[in-house]
Amino acid sequence: MSQMSNKNKKVVQNLAKSISKEVKHFNKIEVEGLIGEYEVLMQDMSNYGREVPGLERGKFRSKLHSMFGITHDIIMDGVFKTFDKDNDGHVTMREWIEGLSVFLRGNMDEQIKFCFHVFDLNGDGYISREEMLQLMKNSLILATEEESEEGIKDLVEITLNRMDHDHDGKLSFEDFEKAIKEENLLLTAFGPCLPDYKSIEKFEQRVFYVQLFQ
Repeated sequence: MSQMSNKNKKVVQNLAKSISKEVKHFNKIEVEGLIGEYEVLMQDMSNYGREVPGLERGKFRSKLHSMFGITHDIIMDGVFKTFDKDNDGHVTMREWIEGLSVFLRGNMDEQIKFCFHVFDLNGDGYISREEMLQLMKNSLILATEEESEEGIKDLVEITLNRMDHDHDGKLSFEDFEKAIKEENLLLTAFGPCLPDYKSIEKFEQRVFYVQLFQ
């Protein structure tokens, strides 16, 4: 931001002012920082010699890993899908900022919706046994492959029994929401799809607080 021309800086400030009125949890200065971070990521992509309309899946996933320590392949794809609201295969600047508002600072209701969307792998409005198995396989490590398979199947059944309030063999959003509100720790039952406190603090210090002195 400090190396921008006055004209470009003014454009960013006006854009940040507009976005900050529509997006929860970030003020104008913080949105400026997120715009700057997004432009850096896009500049990295432009090194490949082609213009793209937003962050591609691969670049987005690499940043989830390096910035927030999320390594679970299926969950990284789910987070990308949740940020990419128009499902065009790219995360635009506005989608980036809107997604981060929940990812970094969302309240419990917002985080429940976010995580449900991540875990609903096929987007049909339910988390099925098969989806739970797929998610848990990638986030749990047991002694042997055979033990892992059987252990995870047992864990899926235990989790379903606890969270499936209408007993239809799958989790609707209503099932998921009720279970999380009864026990918050179940929010990460199928793997971590939100960053931990240390990762959030490190990101915000780098992107937001430095911005105050520019």
